[in-house]
Amino acid sequence: MSENSLRSVSVERTGAGHYVATNARGGTIVFGTGSDDEFTPVELLLAALGGCTAVDVDLATSRHAEPATFTVQVAGNKVDDELGNRLTDLTVTFTVAFPDGEGAERARTILPRAVKTSHDRLCTVSRTVEIGTPVTATVQDA
Repeated sequence: MSENSLRSVSVERTGAGHYVATNARGGTIVFGTGSDDEFTPVELLLAALGGCTAVDVDLATSRHAEPATFTVQVAGNKVDDELGNRLTDLTVTFTVAFPDGEGAERARTILPRAVKTSHDRLCTVSRTVEIGTPVTATVQDA
């Protein structure tokens, strides 16, 4: 692994059921347990799935035409079974429209291939979820 391959965030408790994640560049996002309007960790996972592939698709299509509509809906069912809590039946659905004009037909033609390429190869988030990368949890002394 190269030194540029590491990705990390830190998560800090800010109060009962409230947290802030900070990335290496200093960006933050607050989340919580769902007792208010803050995102839950599951919702952040869904946003990461949609956001990762949205970036790929947007970069591929918008160089040809600016979309009039670009929405990604991500959903899954939370289950608790013998394997524990998890999401099943994850779906990522794109609704994208390009206005008439220069490059729009090319962008419409590229759209399905861009979605497939992102899903099959480019999106680190969905690739990690589908492949099933092991997670190690440890405790470090404070």
